[in-house]
Amino acid sequence: MNTILNFQLNIRKGLIFFSLIIMMISCKGDLKTDVAVGVVKNIAELDEAISKAKPGDNIVLANGVWKDVQIKFLGEGTEKSPITLKAETPGKVFIEGVSNLEIAGNYLIVNGLYFRNGYTPTGNVIAFRTSEEKVANYSRVTNCVILDYNQLQRDNDDLWVQFYGRHNELSNSYLAGKTNGGPTVRVDLKGVQSIKNYHKIINNHFGPRPRKGGARGETIQLGSSFTSMSPSNTTIANNLFEECNGEVEIISSKTNFNEIRNNVFYKSEGSVVTRHGNYVTIDGNYFIGDGVNEQYGGIRIINTGHWVTNNYFFNLKGKSFRSPLAVMNGIPKSPLNRYNQVTDVVVAYNTYVNCSAPWQFGVGTNIAQADVLPKSEIRSARAIRTTVANNVVYNDKGLESIVVENDKADGVLFKNNIVDNQGMKFKDFDSGIIPASLELKKVSENILIPIGLPSDVEAYYGFDFETIENDLFGNSRKDSKSIGAVVGADFTNPNILDKSKYGASWYSNEIKAIDPVTHTVTKSEELQTKIDAASNGDIIAVAEGIYAISKSLVINKTLTIQSKGKAQLVFSGASNTPLFSLQPKGKLTVNNMILKGNASNYAFASLKENMSNHFGLTVLNSEISDFNYVLRAYKQSFSERVTFENTSISDCENGIELSEETNDRGDYNTEYLTIKHCDFNNVKQNVVDYYRGGYDESTIGGNLLVSNSTFTNCGAKEKNKRLFNHNGIVNVNINNNTFKNNNVKFVSILWGAKNNVESENTVINSGQIKTEENLVMTLMY
Repeated sequence: MNTILNFQLNIRKGLIFFSLIIMMISCKGDLKTDVAVGVVKNIAELDEAISKAKPGDNIVLANGVWKDVQIKFLGEGTEKSPITLKAETPGKVFIEGVSNLEIAGNYLIVNGLYFRNGYTPTGNVIAFRTSEEKVANYSRVTNCVILDYNQLQRDNDDLWVQFYGRHNELSNSYLAGKTNGGPTVRVDLKGVQSIKNYHKIINNHFGPRPRKGGARGETIQLGSSFTSMSPSNTTIANNLFEECNGEVEIISSKTNFNEIRNNVFYKSEGSVVTRHGNYVTIDGNYFIGDGVNEQYGGIRIINTGHWVTNNYFFNLKGKSFRSPLAVMNGIPKSPLNRYNQVTDVVVAYNTYVNCSAPWQFGVGTNIAQADVLPKSEIRSARAIRTTVANNVVYNDKGLESIVVENDKADGVLFKNNIVDNQGMKFKDFDSGIIPASLELKKVSENILIPIGLPSDVEAYYGFDFETIENDLFGNSRKDSKSIGAVVGADFTNPNILDKSKYGASWYSNEIKAIDPVTHTVTKSEELQTKIDAASNGDIIAVAEGIYAISKSLVINKTLTIQSKGKAQLVFSGASNTPLFSLQPKGKLTVNNMILKGNASNYAFASLKENMSNHFGLTVLNSEISDFNYVLRAYKQSFSERVTFENTSISDCENGIELSEETNDRGDYNTEYLTIKHCDFNNVKQNVVDYYRGGYDESTIGGNLLVSNSTFTNCGAKEKNKRLFNHNGIVNVNINNNTFKNNNVKFVSILWGAKNNVESENTVINSGQIKTEENLVMTLMY
C-alpha cells in the first residue's frame, strides 16, 4: 500500500514540476530576463554581441577609451525586456576620435557613455536610425555626456543627437561646448515613420554653448521649414539650459503640437521661438537673466495657435527679438521658410519681474526697408485674434511702455493684466492693463513673486481657459481666480538651479576656482616651455628685456602674458607666420608688452584650418609695430571677444582683419570687437576690417565699439577708401575719437536701419563719417 502511495505522490510531483516548466516556457516572452551578454572589449566583440542580443540582454562596454568606432546598435527588445547597451562604469567609457553611434530597432537603451576628444564621421554623433529605412522606436539614450565633440572646421555642420522614428527619448544627459554649425539636438520628420513621433527630451542639462557668430547654432530644433506643417508632438520638459548662447533661437520649434514645459533657461542668449509650425504649448518655464545682458531673451511668437502660460520671466533686459514676449509681424502669403502671420495665440497667467520690455508686438517689421528688399521679404502682417490676459508685470523702475508697438497691436485683446510700474503712466489698451501697487516676495535668489494683487480684479476666462489646470509650481487652478504665474502667496522654493536634478548622474560641470600660478620667464627659449607647462588661467611673467623669437608661440589654453617693465618680443619668424598662434581654446591676454615684427609676419593669427574651438584675444597697455598684420583671423575661426585697450599700433601694413567669412550666410569672426584708448599710426590698410554678409535679421550680428582712440596717417593703401570696413555688422558705436590726415574718402559708412551710431568724433582731413539708412545685403534664404 505504501509503495502505491509513494508512486502516486511521485507522479503528482512530476506533473507539478512539468507544469511549472511549461508555464515558465510559455511566460518567457513576458519576463525581463536582464541577462548580461558580458563585457565586450573591442568593436568586433561589440558587433558580435549586438548581432546575438535578445530581449532583456545587457551589452556592457568595458571601461577605457573606445577610439575611432562607429557603433551600429540594432536590436528588437520588448517593452518589458529592452536591450541595453551600457558602460561598465557610467562615465568611464570614453568614445573618442572619429566615432559615432547609430540606433535602430525597438526598445533599445543606451546608458552611461562619454563622447569627447573627437568628432563624428557622419552628420550625427548619436542618430536614432542606421539608414533611411531602419529607424529606432521606443528607444532611449540616457545618462550620457557629449562634451566639445566638434568638427575640425566651423562650417562642417553636424548634429549631436538626431531623432528619427517614434517614441524615442533623450534623458538625464549633459551636452555642452558645440562650436560648429548645426543644432545640438534635432528632431527629423522626413518620412512617415518619423511624423507624429511623441519624442521626449527630458531632465537633461544643456550646458554652455558658446556664441557661434552666425546662424545654425540652435540648442534644439524641432523639424525644419519644409516639414513645418507636420505634427511632431515632441515634449521638451524639465531641462536646464545654461548659457546656451549659440544663436538667437535656443529652441526652434518648426512643427506642430509640441510641448515645452517646466524648463529653466538660465543666462542664455536667445529665446524659445515658434519659428514655423503651429499649436505649441509653452508652459511653466523659467527665464532668468542677470539684469544687465541685453541678449538674454524669452519667448518669440510666429505662426498660429500657440498657448504661452504659467511662465516666469526675471531680470531680462532683452528687447526686440529678445524681448520676454516678442510677437512678430509676418509676411503676407509667406513661403514655408519665412515668417507666417501670428494668429489665434493665447498669452495668459505669466509673471514678469524687472524686465525692460515685457511685451513687444510687431517685432521684425521692416516696411521701412522696402526699397532694398523684395516684396516677398516685407513683414507687414500684424498679429490678429491674439489674447493677452491674466498676466502680472512688476518693475522696480518704471517703464515708459509696457507694450512696445513696433507696429500696431490692434489685433490683440488685452484682458485683466496687472502692472506695477512704480506710478509711471502707460497706455492701458482699453483697460486691459490695470495699474496696481504690489510687493515682491522672495522665494529664492532668482524667483521673486509679486503679491498683494487687487482683490477686485478677477481672472478673465476666455475660450478653453479651463484647460490651464495648474500654475507654475504645479498647484491647481481649480476654483482659483488668481492672476499671474502662481496661485496664492505661500511658496516653496523649487530649487530650479540645483544641477543635481538635471543631466548625467555621474557628471558635474561645476569647476572649482583655482588661483592662477605665475611662471617667470627670463630667456627667450623659456617662453614656449613655460607656456606649455602652464595651466588654464596661469600667468606668464616676462622679465624686462629684449627677447628674440624666431618661431610662433603656440597658445591653446587661457593665459596671460605680461611684464612690469614692458618686455620686448622681437619676432623674426617667416613671412605670414604669427608671433602668437591662437589655436583652438587659445585665449590670450597680453599686458604691458612691446611686440615688433619684420614687416612680413603677423603679431597674432588663428590657424588657417581646423579651428575646432574658439580663440580669444585681449591686448592691454602695449605697443605693436612693424607687422604685416596685427591680427589675422582666418575663415571658420571665431573669437567671442577681441579687445585692444590703451595700446599703440604703428607702422603696420594691415591692422585688425576679421573679414574672411564671405559666404554671406550671416557668419562673422568675432562677436565683440572693442578698441578703446588706442593710437593707430601709419597702418596702411584694413585698419579695422570686420565683415558679416547676408541678410540675417535674427542673429546678434556682431558688435564694434571704437572709442577714445586716435587714427593718424592710416588707410593710404585702402582700395575702397574706407578707414573702417564693417559691412553688415549690426551693432556699431564709434565715439569720442580723433581722425587726422587719413587718406581715405570715408572714415565709416554706418547702417542707419540697424544699431549703427557715431558721436563726438573729430575728423580732420580724413574723409567723412556717412550714414546709409538701408544697405543692400545678399538674401540668405
